[in-house]
Amino acid sequence: MSMPSHVKPMLATAGALPREQEQYAFELKWDGIRAITYWNGSKLTIESRNLRDITASWPELHGIGEAVGRPVILDGEIVSLDGRGVPSFQRLQERMHVVHPANELVQKVPAAYFVFDVLHLDGTSVMPKPWTERREVLEDLGIAGPCWATPPAYPGEGDVMVATSKERALEGVVAKRMDIPYSPGQRSKQWIKIKNVARNEFVVGGWTSGEGRRAGTIGSLALGLPVTGGLRYVGNVGTGFTDKELRRLESVLGPTRTDENPFVENVQYLKKGTTFVEPRLVTDVEYTEMTIEGILRHPSYKGERIDKTPADVNTDRTP
Repeated sequence: MSMPSHVKPMLATAGALPREQEQYAFELKWDGIRAITYWNGSKLTIESRNLRDITASWPELHGIGEAVGRPVILDGEIVSLDGRGVPSFQRLQERMHVVHPANELVQKVPAAYFVFDVLHLDGTSVMPKPWTERREVLEDLGIAGPCWATPPAYPGEGDVMVATSKERALEGVVAKRMDIPYSPGQRSKQWIKIKNVARNEFVVGGWTSGEGRRAGTIGSLALGLPVTGGLRYVGNVGTGFTDKELRRLESVLGPTRTDENPFVENVQYLKKGTTFVEPRLVTDVEYTEMTIEGILRHPSYKGERIDKTPADVNTDRTP
């Protein structure tokens, strides 16, 4: 079997710890961007979850193919670790929008590739195999290097892993049924992401102007969830931005300004003076809860999801 040119990753569904923990393996949830890596024996390609070629953006990862030494397709997460050794999505933002990073930037914000699945090996798909067998294949590859690793998985240890993730201030845990195959492109209820904080993706439908120190720039982003005909307004996020990121957002959103309001639900809560934009940009936002009216409480901007489109945003969130 020839190696496929593209594989859409299998996706997890948000939920709680499963009762039958002995049927699941538990992995830490890494705060980065999903990436599928292809090595055909001579060429390496890295794709985001929406099949965008991002190979040039991550030069420090280019050696993983030769390190494995066999034609392979791997699934994992590109992360950037902070001073505590904890993945930081905000830190990764410094690299995500740079196609050909200079050596200085690579050294300042180094990336790593955490591999958690193998999909194809030596011309044969291993996706039909259950997780347990794929994991054996993955561990036999011995993926460990200066910028890549295979983080451990812990069968049946859900409670311990959730506690560990909280102690280490990580995003959460992913539970994976050990007896199921890999289903490319599907959001499966057999993979469950258990988050320590409420954090999700939302679509930007506009912005409000800043005041005080932010006068003349973006003050907050108007967020929504896709519904029939447009977006359901869920509130504005005005914290978590660096000055550099605000300038970048201005350059990205400015050309998409429109007189048409993309919000079709919850519009009574929209802030006055909102400048509308075409709903293209997807953001990662952390918040404490969603009110009964469907408005986010204490939202904080974590970054743009360049690996996702509005069609990828999960709308299964209700107040």
